[in-house]
Amino acid sequence: MLEVLFGLISGIISSLGMGGGTILIFLLTVFLGVSQHVSQATNLVFFIPTSIVAIFMNIKNKNIDWKISWIIVIFGIIGAICGSFIARKISSDNLRRYFAIFLIFITVYEIYAYYKMHIKTSKSK
Repeated sequence: MLEVLFGLISGIISSLGMGGGTILIFLLTVFLGVSQHVSQATNLVFFIPTSIVAIFMNIKNKNIDWKISWIIVIFGIIGAICGSFIARKISSDNLRRYFAIFLIFITVYEIYAYYKMHIKTSKSK
């Protein structure tokens, strides 16, 4: 039952454009005790159908810059291949630590961006 709830939460967050996979990996590792490698691989499988839906919706709304997209896709594939080779060499514990550090950086950035956008603009009014 938790898997259904986690999928629903991750899908909603993904549809908002905030990276539901990040939440999915966190939920799988913390609440279900799944290893970091398995959680990240599961996230990749989760990503396929959710990204296909997002692509179709964004094509419909004409939100895609195709010239930039193809460049990002090509180098994203190269990066994914390199990253998978690197991840295989890293222990699950270390991969989990690196993922936590990544989440901390993202959190700090998001708080800073929120502050910059909302707090500073409200002071200038």
